[in-house]
Amino acid sequence: MDFTFSEEQILLRNSVARTLADDYGFESWRAFTRSGEGRDPKHWRQFAELGLMAAPLPEAYGGLGGSALDAMVIMEEFGKALVVEPYVSTVIVAGGMIARAGSEAQKEEWLAKIAAGETMIATAFVEPPGRFDLAKVATTAKRQGASYILNGRKAVVIGAPWADTLMVTARTAGGDGEENSIAVFLVDKKAKGVSARDYPTVDGARASEITFENVEVSSERLIGEAGGGFALAERTADEAIAAHAAEAVGCMNVLLDATVAYAKARKQFGQPIGKFQALQHRMADMFVQYELSVSAALMATLKLAGPERRQAASVAKVQIGKAGRFIGQQAVQIHGGMGMTDELNVGHYFKRLTMIDALYGNVDYHLRRFAGIS
Repeated sequence: MDFTFSEEQILLRNSVARTLADDYGFESWRAFTRSGEGRDPKHWRQFAELGLMAAPLPEAYGGLGGSALDAMVIMEEFGKALVVEPYVSTVIVAGGMIARAGSEAQKEEWLAKIAAGETMIATAFVEPPGRFDLAKVATTAKRQGASYILNGRKAVVIGAPWADTLMVTARTAGGDGEENSIAVFLVDKKAKGVSARDYPTVDGARASEITFENVEVSSERLIGEAGGGFALAERTADEAIAAHAAEAVGCMNVLLDATVAYAKARKQFGQPIGKFQALQHRMADMFVQYELSVSAALMATLKLAGPERRQAASVAKVQIGKAGRFIGQQAVQIHGGMGMTDELNVGHYFKRLTMIDALYGNVDYHLRRFAGIS
């Protein structure tokens, strides 16, 4: 099997890398993530102008018709720059769901808006008691004429403070944990009855706790069938896992390169610390974990359209979670006390890897999922 990236994908990688190097440097990142808004709005416009929003979306609706590999290339470069904008929830999750199960009118409206960078969509799937189980949905959606009435609460909705729309799972019937009675809705964040408590996350992004109190949502905002939301959400979550795995690989790449460079420059007892055999072994182990993560992320991406999608996604989550912790810890320790400082990028990449481990299920959850244990 040929794992070589195409010429177009190499050009895409180079274009994204140049743009981020020019406009998304670490000092700039520290400044805008600490601002009142937590981001610089120009970046979302730049991503749209480069065609990054349109890359994996269908050509018929304003996209470029790219594959999951194109999204993987983009996300790896995003990981290297610690990009905070909700690209995955907007393009991969919302865009993927609408392209797969949306009505013709929904595709024409929403995919064009996503491709043009005219909307930000946050994914509201997680609830406080549910942990990582997408079937643990207590939020209800009761049919009322041509609309649904939503009541419930969603937790850790990444990117919600910036979003204009929420993609929400809600239960139309049945009890907590039942998979065949979940629906997915696009909800206007400014709709009456929607309230949010916003806060910064440990990795520099923003999130919200969202409450729905008798929120009226038109049936035209229902994605797919009323009872088909679980299967739709689970498949799209695996696509998000593959994208975040590529992002984690980008983070690991920066940590590995930074640690090796520091070990060559930092001198102790008259020689670079990189000459100490114990540290050489640590960095060799970091490299091994990085390469295993590259392979796991690629395999998860290649398997998205096949019957082994769920297993490959869980394997990637386990490998990325373990490798991210190991590489982050070693990078901090080899840098010494300065590895913990806010001014150095090392700790921030470690925090992002820690957050990625918790998105869509951590290592323990995916070990159980892979083994078939509910």
